[in-house]
Amino acid sequence: MRIAVFGANGPTGRHLTGQALAAGHEVVAVTRRPGSLPARPGLTVAVADATDPAAVDAAIDGTDAVLSALGARFSKETVTTYSASATVMTEAMVRHGVKRLLTISSSIADPGWRPTGAHFFNHVLDPLVNRRLGRTLHEDMRRMEDVIRATGLDWTLVRPSGLFEHPVVTDYRTAPTSADGVFTARADLAASMLRELEERRYVRTAMGVITTAVKPNLAKLIWNEGVKRK
Repeated sequence: MRIAVFGANGPTGRHLTGQALAAGHEVVAVTRRPGSLPARPGLTVAVADATDPAAVDAAIDGTDAVLSALGARFSKETVTTYSASATVMTEAMVRHGVKRLLTISSSIADPGWRPTGAHFFNHVLDPLVNRRLGRTLHEDMRRMEDVIRATGLDWTLVRPSGLFEHPVVTDYRTAPTSADGVFTARADLAASMLRELEERRYVRTAMGVITTAVKPNLAKLIWNEGVKRK
């Protein structure tokens, strides 16, 4: 299968690109920084801003599916990255007859998501980090989901919980709407998307993804994801 991966040089996009190539797919890695992606068999690099209709149109042409791992940083200002890129990508997919779309959202997009037994997370971290510091970002994720739902594409909204780095794929669990857990390894998130691409269990719905085999060190996670990446 020939897959377009948006955000291919991002933290999750790199896992997604590597795993897709290892599985025998052809990958069109869509990025604004082509020099960060080394040449590999089966890999084509497309230089594009995901909100540029002409560039996105060229990147999607000839593909069988689109996987989006685009991300944005927390900001006090209005965030539009997710909804704007979703609008451009879905319009290009319709023009080229590409039906299958998987895009990363968040468990936060499910208003009823509250991990079982995670008292500190539910009452301290979630209200402070996700509902306050990440408010504008998650508002745009919800707008993105609305844009995608309004299309006639075969879409899947992929909703991980707190993302962290782990070098290999581990045990993970998927569930409709959102999954009952606090953390998702990026390697597992990428693996779940590629499995869903083949199995099509969550077409035109949301798929929650959580890692069950390993947990990150919370202090290290906050440093790497919240401080170091700024």
